[in-house]
Amino acid sequence: MEVKIGNSQLVLKQGDLTEEEVDAIVNAANPSLLGGGGVDGAIHRAGGPEILAQCKKLGGCHPGDAKITSGGKLKAKYVIHTVGPIWGGGKEGEPKILAQAYQRSMEVASGNHCRTVSFPSISTGAYGYPIDQASRIALRTILNCLKDHQGISEVRIVLFSFEDYQVYARELRQMTIPM
Repeated sequence: MEVKIGNSQLVLKQGDLTEEEVDAIVNAANPSLLGGGGVDGAIHRAGGPEILAQCKKLGGCHPGDAKITSGGKLKAKYVIHTVGPIWGGGKEGEPKILAQAYQRSMEVASGNHCRTVSFPSISTGAYGYPIDQASRIALRTILNCLKDHQGISEVRIVLFSFEDYQVYARELRQMTIPM
């Protein structure tokens, strides 16, 4: 599924983020940036030790922020590491932190002249953020950022499971249907 926003497009797809041939993929990292499970572990395994070596020099990352490394052995030129919130019921500022993670990732991508960027669903795995709420925040934030970062021509949200893809597709249809 895809939506045009000016000269840019937002694409939803089911697949493996580590196989994306784009300028940058976004890693749903933990604050240490030293690897972990889920998307983070998959990116570190596929990208090789070069990514970890660069992450060690970054001094970690705060929730809502983003930092960049090379893509190592990945097809992507860069990896943008961002830290989303751990779900605690929504009363600990989680929506704002999640939106900041997407926004900062877009800013870092734009600042490094990336034209194509692929995201996972940040914080919806081990961090437990409800995917229906997270998808709404992710899509709204990315759509708004595409207006501000016109050098980015395509953003993909790559979802590992078909069930997650369906949640994002349903939310995107609701956002883009003219009233």
